[in-house]
Amino acid sequence: MATTSGNSSMTTKFQSSGSEEDLQLLMDQRKRKRKQSNCESAKRSRLKKQKHLNDLTAQVDKLRKENTEFLTRVNIITQHYHKVEAENFILSAQIGELSQRLQSLNDIHELINTTNGVYEMDNYYVTGATDYNFMNPMNMLYLNQPVMASADMFHW
Repeated sequence: MATTSGNSSMTTKFQSSGSEEDLQLLMDQRKRKRKQSNCESAKRSRLKKQKHLNDLTAQVDKLRKENTEFLTRVNIITQHYHKVEAENFILSAQIGELSQRLQSLNDIHELINTTNGVYEMDNYYVTGATDYNFMNPMNMLYLNQPVMASADMFHW
């Protein structure tokens, strides 16, 4: 019987050492699963980070392109503004010249209509306002002179 109890204690030792080995295998298996899970998680994290970086890079490229387009538009609009500003300046000068001419013509017209004396105009002697047709363009050729303002006159 002693041998039976010895065998049973041996069996218990084998069972307990078998349990320890099983337990060790189970722990090793869990450790491998955790490492694999951690590797997969790290890989997902790297992929997610790379995708985010790619998205940001694409956004930067898009914004740079938009910025270039806006700068081009601003330059075109600025050039157009300067052109219109120069044209406006020329037109203002022409308005001034034409206003002076109109005032001179109005003064002459008023003078002719208010006086009945003798006037010398373009080597013609005219008596009274009724003898001289003031509005006839052939009598005053200087009125057909062009306005002399141009963009070349003004240097910015």
